[in-house]
Amino acid sequence: MRVLFLTPQLPFPPHQGTQIRNYHLLRTAASAHQVELASFVRPGESLHRAAPLQELCGQVWTLPTPTRGWADRLRTLAASAQPDIAFRLQSEGFADILRAVANGNRYDVIQVAGLEMARYLPILRSAAPRTYLVFDDHNAEFRLQGRAARVGAHRAGTWPKALYSLVQYLKLRRYEARVCRSADAVLAVSETDAVALRRLAPEARIWVVPNGVDCAYYQGEPSAEVDMAGLLFTGTMDYRPNVDAMEWFASAILPAIVARRPEANLQIVGRAPAPEVQRLASLYRNVTVTGAVEDVRPFFSRSAVFVAPIRIAGGARLKILEALAMGLPVVSTRMGAEGIDLVEGKEVLLADSPEEFAAAVLRLLEDAELRQQMAFLGRQATQERYDWSRVAPGLLDVYREVAGQPPLQDGGGTG
Repeated sequence: MRVLFLTPQLPFPPHQGTQIRNYHLLRTAASAHQVELASFVRPGESLHRAAPLQELCGQVWTLPTPTRGWADRLRTLAASAQPDIAFRLQSEGFADILRAVANGNRYDVIQVAGLEMARYLPILRSAAPRTYLVFDDHNAEFRLQGRAARVGAHRAGTWPKALYSLVQYLKLRRYEARVCRSADAVLAVSETDAVALRRLAPEARIWVVPNGVDCAYYQGEPSAEVDMAGLLFTGTMDYRPNVDAMEWFASAILPAIVARRPEANLQIVGRAPAPEVQRLASLYRNVTVTGAVEDVRPFFSRSAVFVAPIRIAGGARLKILEALAMGLPVVSTRMGAEGIDLVEGKEVLLADSPEEFAAAVLRLLEDAELRQQMAFLGRQATQERYDWSRVAPGLLDVYREVAGQPPLQDGGGTG
């Protein structure tokens, strides 16, 4: 087949969740089909740094990521029935490129990655009516915003954010349902997300292609000197769910850990730390905020426990899979580990209250045998269930199955 991928940013180097998933699915598609790519390029990105993409793709079309200020966001918040994410990557120039590319080439499949790119589905349906459109829903976004509204409603000072999330949740329910109905196939990253999307859009055709991890890349360093009181969290640190997780952990959980283990310390590793995250390092002497790092693996290797105190979530968290692949035991909320098939008490410890979470972390810090057992079982779980070599080929199965039925002639649009 001839396949065109649409991505919100270049999927190489694969440094964060969206890029990681897009890169591994694109690479898998390229192993069996002729693949081309149309993508936005953020400041600092370039095709020169993304040379592997040019090796995988016959053609690559790019356009700078559009900028959108707060005035634009407030205007669409008040005046449009569509959610903010529908306008995030609005670009007439990119639409023109897609029309020209889709009209000038005969694609069998066009895969659209993420809800922020879904605004281009109607253009593609019109320009290429005989092409199968596959929508990869990286998160059930309506669920994420609904959860953000609930968390914010119970915290003083965050009610404006909670109200914003509630408005987005109501808009997203309608928009995400229309998007799912407009595609010939919808990819969900977990069975949990698939169930939610099927309830939202019962007539949509939904397959699960799970998030995965490159176990050959994420391997522990046997010679690394481990800080036996070292805790780790990784992620894009201006992303609201990650910011909330670290504020909650530092204020409500870490003090109880430090009270019993004064040497316990938390490293927050990831690019673009928000002011709220940076402030944690000055408020709590046991917290370090690194910002972006060239290679996150040494931080995994030197830490004793990975914490995922996530209270706002959708999809399936790659950070947990990476920690497990590195042989690092994980303590997570149930929501944080949602969408990942793990055995509680053996491959992951789950806790939802501050007291339970602190107790689970302390249990691992003080029980070397349990740490080692969970490290072994966690890595085994990722190798057997979530290595990209195992989960990504499911995309090729979706292509074959979708190609056995006619493409939608009228997908209903996303307007």
